Amino acid sequence: MQGQDTAERWQRSGSATRRTPGGIAVTAISLCGLVLLWILAATLTDDVQVLPQPWDLIAPFVQALSSGELLFHLGRTLGRVAWAFVLAMSLGIALGLAMGRLPALDRWLDPWLVIFLNLPALVLIVLCYLWIGLTETAAIAAVTLNKIPNVATVIREGARALDPGLDDMAGVYRRPWATRMRHVVLPQLAPFVTAAARSGVAVIWKIVLVVEFLGRSNGVGFQIHLYFQLFDVAMVLVYAFSFIAVMLAVEWLVLQPWERRVRRWRG
Repeated sequence: MQGQDTAERWQRSGSATRRTPGGIAVTAISLCGLVLLWILAATLTDDVQVLPQPWDLIAPFVQALSSGELLFHLGRTLGRVAWAFVLAMSLGIALGLAMGRLPALDRWLDPWLVIFLNLPALVLIVLCYLWIGLTETAAIAAVTLNKIPNVATVIREGARALDPGLDDMAGVYRRPWATRMRHVVLPQLAPFVTAAARSGVAVIWKIVLVVEFLGRSNGVGFQIHLYFQLFDVAMVLVYAFSFIAVMLAVEWLVLQPWERRVRRWRG
């Protein structure tokens, strides 16, 4: 009975992530409301150097896009996000699964996990730059180390919630380790992996911008730092909103459909 209730909850959760026409309309209206609030704030400020109107960003956006600078820096940042995401998810899933399945290991590593969860991202970024140097390796390592504890924490809870009966059944049939992982463990961990992935992308790209702001010579964070020094609010907003738009596209076109596909078998 409990397993049936759990399956129903997972099914309802999966259904809630579907973007219905009504949900898309609500999202569009909400975004329009945000734009109207921006227009109102810019009108009250009445200073393009403080907060330009949305249409004031069109010309600098077209210029940055036509020159190729915007696409170049977006590409560099997306590359760092992709590398850090793959490394953080791979290492975090392995660590979280091990801690969730092995209580002795969990007792030893739990204090480490707590420390790294509470260690400020800025500290890790600065330390990686000091220890490794102002290199691409240091930048990706800093972002990865910041995200691994969060992924491991989510996956550990998922590993603790695995059905022991399915494990016992796989043991009775003497299924190989790889088969158990593919058909027993990973399907049960799927909701936790998708939750860690969606939150991971949101956190990773923000940390990547800080890493670029502090110690890279390209990327969206570097460009924001450059135009911050020039007090060019319009270009700061152009690069910020361009990257936000890209990450929203990744969320809506990649992560949410992937989550629905992962949960489909539970229906």
